Amino acid sequence: MTKVLVTGSTDGIGKETARQLVAGGAHVIVHGRSEERAAAAAKEVSAAASWVCDFGSLADVRRAAGQWPEGVEVLVNNAGVYLQERQTTADGFETIFQVNHLAPFLLTNLVLPALATGARIVNVSSQVHAGAEMAWDDLMGEKQYSGYGAYAQSKLANLLFTRALAQRQKKATVNALHPGVIATKLLRSGFGARMGGGLAQGAETSVYLATSKAVEGVTSAYFVNCRETRPSARALDDAAAQRLWDVSARLVNL
Repeated sequence: MTKVLVTGSTDGIGKETARQLVAGGAHVIVHGRSEERAAAAAKEVSAAASWVCDFGSLADVRRAAGQWPEGVEVLVNNAGVYLQERQTTADGFETIFQVNHLAPFLLTNLVLPALATGARIVNVSSQVHAGAEMAWDDLMGEKQYSGYGAYAQSKLANLLFTRALAQRQKKATVNALHPGVIATKLLRSGFGARMGGGLAQGAETSVYLATSKAVEGVTSAYFVNCRETRPSARALDDAAAQRLWDVSARLVNL
């Protein structure tokens, strides 16, 4: 039985991902920001356990990494946020950049030694990465901010992180995906969209990358609708991937 931890799985695509993984026979651990929400979601999807961590606090990421469940074979980095107005975390970083990139960057690096050999790391990105570029002199949006720009940048960061991590280690495969344009709370709050695909569709590619034998050994790839797809040229920039890694490691004191 595959043991999978899905971050951001108390609602939306993450919760549906957990539900589908449980239905497929996986041992699933649900993640939430609070014990109450995580436990409730775990009960609802019949998950085996819950794990609590607030990605808005890097200190809490470190604490929670120290309580990482044993034997996890798949980590699905699904947690994400979209904000119209610029906010900062307790660490002083722009919230979208921290929750969507810095926190999973730190978490993945901290728990990698504890992952099973041959593990899979699945990073939920988005097609909006294609219109983004890294604002190297303004990563936190202090000079100029838009919610869409910050979100798109964080999704490009997910792909650059995927590329860099795949090149730096051989213990786990690392792949990223676009879940589709799905009718979630994030889509409504961020884009004002009322239309979109169902949650089942949104979870499909995450579940595929987490469990399918067809992608065994595949790494540093980007998938859309369960098919490997070429991302933007900026997402394939090794120099940018290295630069982002170095900047991120400095920011999180890794």
